[in-house]
Amino acid sequence: HVQLVESGGGSVQAGGSLTLSCAASGYTRRDLCMGWFRQAPGKEREGVAAIYRGTDNTDYVDSVKGRFTISQDNAKNTVYLHLNRLKPEDTAMYYCAADSGPRLCYSGSWRRGGDFDYWGQGTQVTVS
Repeated sequence: HVQLVESGGGSVQAGGSLTLSCAASGYTRRDLCMGWFRQAPGKEREGVAAIYRGTDNTDYVDSVKGRFTISQDNAKNTVYLHLNRLKPEDTAMYYCAADSGPRLCYSGSWRRGGDFDYWGQGTQVTVS
């Protein structure tokens, strides 16, 4: 069973940067597909980025390519989402999620979010 805890959210001005962290526990193997998602009030949840921890393979939704970067620190069992050149439309609650195996990450179906087994509680990002 994987436990996920997000942190790092906050309020920033447009053009600013934040780094979100997702600390995983209860699972030390690297065969995890981990994704970052966001949900703004009144909108559907949106997949933002994903990383397959076993190979560092990454994928992004078009709206954040070139601005957001997903990375991992294996020693800390933590996945990061670096948010740069933030825009007001990036305002949302950000969640990380995990699923065992490479399928979701390599098929692109990670974007839907529904197949992830484990979710964190979320961290709020507000851009003004």
